[in-house]
Amino acid sequence: MSMLSIKGITKRFGGVTAVDDVSFEVFEGTIHAVIGPNGAGKSTAFNVMTGFDKPDAGTVTFEGETITGLKPHRIVKRGVVRTFQNTMLFDEMTALENVLVGMHVRTRVGFLGAALVLPGVRAEERLAREEAHRMLRVVGLDEEAGATAGDMPHGQRRLLEIARALGAGPKLMLLDEPAAGLNNAETAQLAETLRRIRDTGVTIVVVEHDMGLVMDVSDEIVVLNEGRKIAEGPPLLIQKDPAVIEAYLGEEALDA
Repeated sequence: MSMLSIKGITKRFGGVTAVDDVSFEVFEGTIHAVIGPNGAGKSTAFNVMTGFDKPDAGTVTFEGETITGLKPHRIVKRGVVRTFQNTMLFDEMTALENVLVGMHVRTRVGFLGAALVLPGVRAEERLAREEAHRMLRVVGLDEEAGATAGDMPHGQRRLLEIARALGAGPKLMLLDEPAAGLNNAETAQLAETLRRIRDTGVTIVVVEHDMGLVMDVSDEIVVLNEGRKIAEGPPLLIQKDPAVIEAYLGEEALDA
């Protein structure tokens, strides 16, 4: 059984159909990419999967349970987290503090316990900080734990947002354009980070325009065009698919 099952999702905005009867499966332990030109419906599909948009038709199932129409925070508690195209960090906080914020869905101590600084609070805080440092190590930022997020360069901010999402303890992570604005060295570091995350047991779905990154890290690729799925398969198959070449990448880019 697949971890995430997308069945016939359709989303309309007025007279525009942004996602049109799209279906695909994501299996545990894989990196699954969703690609397509601007306006293909990639981010809308992500929004439907994570509860930010309610589909007009179709279902989203995670680990055998329907999550269609659930609020985003309910979906996060089930183990599905996401990042966004634009980094959304707390710039006045340190890198470590940003990850700790992401961990709030896993903490058990309530307001009263925190206000009274009960023994359980101290123990949980210590464990949370240790776990936050581990998340920063996964993305290669542990030495930047004390750096203020607003002062970090763009590439590190991208990685920090991924670390903060990891703080929520996801089983499935959806990354929306994680390589946007990165140079070649930063993109290579991101690729290594995605593999490390997968190797820790987190399944990944990534929307991305950087075809070098997609072809390097993906196990399976779904291609959207004008809201519809036009191809699906492993990278080598997608590179040679005539419909993909015509609709999106161009033969030269695919063969690069």
